[in-house]
Amino acid sequence: MDNKDYRVADGSCIISEEVIAGIVANAALEVPGVAAIASKPKNIRGLVGNAPIKAVKVYNDEYETILDVYLMFSANANVPEVAANVQRAVKSAVQSMTGKPVTKVNVHVMGIAQEKDNSN
Repeated sequence: MDNKDYRVADGSCIISEEVIAGIVANAALEVPGVAAIASKPKNIRGLVGNAPIKAVKVYNDEYETILDVYLMFSANANVPEVAANVQRAVKSAVQSMTGKPVTKVNVHVMGIAQEKDNSN
């Protein structure tokens, strides 16, 4: 994630993209059916040997905010329903906490968390 900051219209407050990413992650984790935040590889080479980048990407300029969030869902989750709930929760949280309009929330399902076997 680059270190662009978002400056509100009157210039009195700067909100970093890292703070927005934190808001996104917290809002997503509160949605039932989301098991965890996942990391996404930098590129295809990132699958072999390179460290993953953060699981929330913020594209931010003075006209729009586009958010990408990479998640693991619970084994019993209804993927389309949970993804839609994540989109609504993230958009609402970011807009209410920053005042910045969110134009798009892209939810990337990186996997399904396996339920632990407690039969031992």
